Amino acid sequence: DGDDDLALHGARIINSVRCLPPQNKPLPIEIKTCRQFLEKDLLNMPEVKVFMTLGQIAHTSLLDMLGLKRRDYKFCHGGEWQLDDGRTIISSYHCSRYNTQTRRLTEPMFNDIFTRINAIINHL
Repeated sequence: DGDDDLALHGARIINSVRCLPPQNKPLPIEIKTCRQFLEKDLLNMPEVKVFMTLGQIAHTSLLDMLGLKRRDYKFCHGGEWQLDDGRTIISSYHCSRYNTQTRRLTEPMFNDIFTRINAIINHL
């Protein structure tokens, strides 16, 4: 919205679920229904080098879309996986109000993810 002086450069945010479900907890059918939009978005970005997933839903949605086995890429904050095609997945807890207020995700933890992404991109 421009009020925070933050800007994206060379990055894009897309959602694995487009609706706003009750209690921010999408049902499996909502995740499945929205998958077509995620696939379309990602297919239009072949130059992607790093995927950052915010939360378990985004993580599993990306794995499913890429045809990867969930058991080989277990979600955890700070998880990092190099894919066979050279791209990287980095996972983070979602930056929801709940996660930040309970300090499950702190600003230094979140900043560390972006520092790692920046390092990966700058070494490619």
